[in-house]
Amino acid sequence: MITEEQVIEALKNVIDPDFDKDIVTLGMVKDVVVDGKKVNFTVVLTTPACPMKEMIHKACINAIIYYVDKEADVNVNMTAKVTTKREAKGAGSVLSGVKNIIAVASGKGGVGKSTVAANLAVALALQGAKVGLLDADIYGPSIPMMFDVIDEKPLLEDINGKTYMKPIENYGVKMLSIGFFVTNAQAVVWRGPMASKAFQQLINDAIWGDLDYMIIDLPPGTGDIQLSLVSSATITGAVVVSTPQNVALMDVRKAVSMFGHKDIRVPVLGIVENMAYFTPAELPNNKYFIFGKDGAKNLADELKVPFLGQIPIVQSICEAGDAGRPAVLQKDTPQAKAFLDLASNVAQQVAIANHRKEEKQLETA
Repeated sequence: MITEEQVIEALKNVIDPDFDKDIVTLGMVKDVVVDGKKVNFTVVLTTPACPMKEMIHKACINAIIYYVDKEADVNVNMTAKVTTKREAKGAGSVLSGVKNIIAVASGKGGVGKSTVAANLAVALALQGAKVGLLDADIYGPSIPMMFDVIDEKPLLEDINGKTYMKPIENYGVKMLSIGFFVTNAQAVVWRGPMASKAFQQLINDAIWGDLDYMIIDLPPGTGDIQLSLVSSATITGAVVVSTPQNVALMDVRKAVSMFGHKDIRVPVLGIVENMAYFTPAELPNNKYFIFGKDGAKNLADELKVPFLGQIPIVQSICEAGDAGRPAVLQKDTPQAKAFLDLASNVAQQVAIANHRKEEKQLETA
């Protein structure tokens, strides 16, 4: 007879490589049920987008068969509960239901930051997460077009005498943007304080509800507005977008430096290289590095921050954004896989950042 104790002991040999601890110690094993040689249990991952999901699943089955009984019939239920160590600013904050806020930034414009933010949000939603997307690019809002909701207007709801906006939802993502409140041809001519106030209203005067991840598409650059926006909410971490070009990489250094500023101190989850290479449809195995090879990857190694992945130059990515249907929705394509891998890597780094914060809190307790 197989016992529950044997199962638990065997699973102590399954190590989560992100945290370098076994899944039993990490509290990931739940609901162990043994009936003869039938073994059932649940493994609770730190994110539904976990890139190690299949590896951990196979390792659990192998551990029971190897350490307990080679004839065991093992059923592992893989589920997820997104971790958080974020403390919402202000009592009763409307963001109290948001587990993690991820800022997507770039040192300069034109590197595809908004495209990456949009596809990252949809990719996380496709993998089972509850996701929100806040378009904080006040002067150049593009999220409404990318989600085919350019003519939508947020509904209003009164709660305890105060009026709140209800985010627009499409492709499983809740979103707000200044673009919902201005016409396509209308320029937003605001000074920094006005832009910051508008951003704070999109956060604090909206019903975001419970979210695993809120993606904030920041304006390009590292000026006063970016500093103000980042300090307005408790950010879990930042993703910096770049192309392989040296001129873009120079500005990435500034963006990474901004998040490390003593008044900000936001962990950099990693760098993503957009427009990394071109692969013609007729030559799917060929890669042409038009803007240079591995520039952002090498810079990530130099700055000692994670490298989150490469996004290819594909015409359909641009066309998908213009059509309001993010490219990650194009199933079984290289670009969709690239964005799904990016989402898994970002979710992985969020879980690692939360784990590190928890360990520091335990050390100082």
